[in-house]
Amino acid sequence: QVQLVESGGGSVQTGGSLILSCAMSGGYSGSTYLMAWFRQTPGKEREGVAAVDSDGTTSYADSVKGRFTASRDSAKNTLALQMNSLKREDTGFYYCAASPTKGPWWRLRVVAGQVPMDYWGKGTLVTVSS
Repeated sequence: QVQLVESGGGSVQTGGSLILSCAMSGGYSGSTYLMAWFRQTPGKEREGVAAVDSDGTTSYADSVKGRFTASRDSAKNTLALQMNSLKREDTGFYYCAASPTKGPWWRLRVVAGQVPMDYWGKGTLVTVSS
């Protein structure tokens, strides 16, 4: 059974930066999974933020492009999200998720929130205030 644990959430002022981390355990080799970040902001449904495929190829939601950078270490089974130029609308719970990788077309659908993920972390709260 795959387990995902997020860390690194907290409070930051507008324009600041935070780094989120996700540690994956269990399951098969980490390289066979696509890992992704989702978030749920106040008043909105959960949305995809970034997805990183097993080869490191990454896709981002338009709302975070140029500000957020996702990266993974398949050997260590970890996923990170560097968040810069944070805005108040970035406030919310951020979740790490994973599923067996299915190819680039699927990665794009993950970010678009069009396909379900198999495993989820419990989330970490990010609060951005002015």
